[in-house]
Order: sequence, then structure tokens, then C-alpha cells
Amino acid sequence: MHSTLVRLQNVFGFFTTVAFTVAAVIALSSFISPQSPSAKIEVRNVQVVRGRPHYYSYKKEEYAHVRFDLDADLHTLFNWNTKQIFLYLKATYPSLSPDEPPSEAIIWDAILASTSAPWHQNHYIHPTAPNANKKKSVLPKISKKAAAAGKKPKSTPETAKKDIGTLHLANQRPKYQITDLTGRLQNRTDVVLELGWNVQPWVGALTWTNWQTLGAWKGLEGGRSEAFGFPEIGGKVKSKKDLETERGGEGYRLEVGGEQPRRKAT
Repeated sequence: MHSTLVRLQNVFGFFTTVAFTVAAVIALSSFISPQSPSAKIEVRNVQVVRGRPHYYSYKKEEYAHVRFDLDADLHTLFNWNTKQIFLYLKATYPSLSPDEPPSEAIIWDAILASTSAPWHQNHYIHPTAPNANKKKSVLPKISKKAAAAGKKPKSTPETAKKDIGTLHLANQRPKYQITDLTGRLQNRTDVVLELGWNVQPWVGALTWTNWQTLGAWKGLEGGRSEAFGFPEIGGKVKSKKDLETERGGEGYRLEVGGEQPRRKAT
């Protein structure tokens, strides 16, 4: 007859085997979930300035400030095994030396969390229309019956997934300036903005941007801007605000001297 310790070892071994099998099935099942992401990127404004791109920069150098429009539909990347998606927009341009690979610089990023993921301070909050809550309605009053009939349908997992995975950014400021190891950016050509992501599942391997169709996963449609160039230094800058970077769309951010987190208004 087995001792208590042997029985506990057998139970624990059986439990870990079952847990590993279930986790493997969940991870593999993600690859049969259809994906059809699409995105459109347009460059709105490009400026090259000579100065200190960051407050901690110890020397002046050339840096680029790029504003852009982004329309992306990534809701199909969310499935039962998606925890969050790290989304980023990078600028790619040829290096000065033909022997070196192209240079890449991320100018904007966001963490899109699924509805089942616990709240985190770095999760992205979708922007809302300015003064949407403060603006008073000028429409005539309607009856309660008509108001009830015109209410939006209750949110479902599918609609929530579309809300999270859909982005519409217009004339968006970058989060980060573009700098180069050479310190020179003006008159550089063939610059392209490219969208990328990293899907972080609850269980399984990380997956990156797919440009080609693989089974049920369609390649990203669009996702690249038209080629443009960095202009010469000396472009007219109306104010310093034109060169400000985006503070971020996260739900928690402590400003200098502040103690209260910034959360989305409910």
C-alpha cells in the first residue's frame, strides 16, 4: 500500500499533466482563430529641428517631429487567448552607409488590453471627442419611450472587442522624436511609417506582425505610409507647441508635482 507522500506525488503529477495539456490546447487553438487586420497611415506634417530632443540630451542634434493619421482595425487579433497587444508605429529609412541595415525609430506606441485583462496603469485609453461631456445638447426633449427606443444596444463581447481593436487618430502627435546616431536627418529620403504589433497571449508564444497570409491568419492590409523625406532645417515653426510630444493615452500618469493618477472620466 502506498504511503501518503507517494499518493500526493501521484495526484500532483496528474494535476500538472492535465494543466499542461489544457494550456497546450488553448495555445494551439489560437492559431485557428481567423485574423484580418487592416490599417491606413498618412503623414500630416514633418519638421526637422536642431536642438536637444530630450531634457537629458547633453548636446544639440537634428531630430524629426512627425504628425500622422492612423485608422486601424485590429479587433480580429483579439480572441479567447489574447491578454493584450503592444502596438507601435515606427519610421524606417535607409542608413547613410549602404553596408548598414535601414534605421528604425518608434514614434508612437500603445498597449491595447482585452476586456478580461486586469486594469493596469499603462493600458491605452481611446480618445474621446473634446468637451463631449461639457457640451450642452440643443436638441428638443423627447419622451421616455422614444429615448428608450433610441438607446444603443447593450455591449457584447464582440462589440467590446471591436471598440478596443479599432483606432482612429487624426493629426496625432508622436510620443517620441526621431533621432539618428549620426546626428543628421535633414534631406534624408525614402522614409516610411510602418505599423507593427506584438500579441501577448494568456498561454503560449508571442506573435508579431504578419505581412503574409498563414492559414486562417491574413496578412496586414495596408499598414505602411507612402514614402516621404525629411525636409531641411529652417522650416517655419509657429510655436513650441508644434514640437511637443504626446504625453500618452494611458489611464494612469503622475505629472511632475502631482499625486493623483489621471483616469478616464466615467
